[in-house]
Amino acid sequence: MTRAARNWFTEGGRAYADFRPSYPSSLAVELAELTPNADLALDVGCGNGQFTTTLGDVFEEVIGLDPSEEQIANAAPHPRVEYVQAPAESLPSSIHDGSASLVSVAQAAHWFDLPKFYDEVTRVSADGGILALLCYGILHIDDPAIDERAQRFYADDLDAYWPPTRRLVEREYRDLPFPFEELEFRAPSIEKNLTLDALLGYFSTWSAVRAAREAGQEHLLEAVGRDLAELWGDPSTERRTTWPIGGRVGRVNR
Repeated sequence: MTRAARNWFTEGGRAYADFRPSYPSSLAVELAELTPNADLALDVGCGNGQFTTTLGDVFEEVIGLDPSEEQIANAAPHPRVEYVQAPAESLPSSIHDGSASLVSVAQAAHWFDLPKFYDEVTRVSADGGILALLCYGILHIDDPAIDERAQRFYADDLDAYWPPTRRLVEREYRDLPFPFEELEFRAPSIEKNLTLDALLGYFSTWSAVRAAREAGQEHLLEAVGRDLAELWGDPSTERRTTWPIGGRVGRVNR
């Protein structure tokens, strides 16, 4: 008999730190190879540091910036990383003009006022510095029946609750203006083994899940939890899960 899964859909901000996937270390290494040096990287809209700490393994100094006090409070520590609460459109004046070799944005650019952010990118970037707008798409699970139910939850059950900006992520930011010298860049995928609770914990971080819950549509969340528990079997079983990484990478010429 399968047990009912824990109701992750009632979890708060800590779930974001616990269940959002981390980026592969090779992504930071490959971006660093494009930069003029590895002195300073800025991770803007850093959330709680999923990509920021990865950059800390490669760059001498990393500053993670996010407007949310809660996200910064839950940010993962790293000896080379400093976290600062600040919006993308007004980076701190303590970040000197022309100082950043890399400005990265992981899964956040669709929330920005891009013209203002791009002005800040131009101000803080070193000549030949790199801007990387990164995003990851819908996950794929290596069990076909489980994957089909997860896809249906994303695309059908929650369709009315995704913000319009989600389409920008689905199209890997190809519809965003990008006034920089664009570079060809093939990002590696994120790969992770998930238990049932970890998958539902990840779902709980989706903005559409929060919107559905606020709209009184708990039955959608309860249904997917029941269905996945039936399909999963032993909830401690780990299933291989991948997220494709896309986005835009460009060089900032001052």
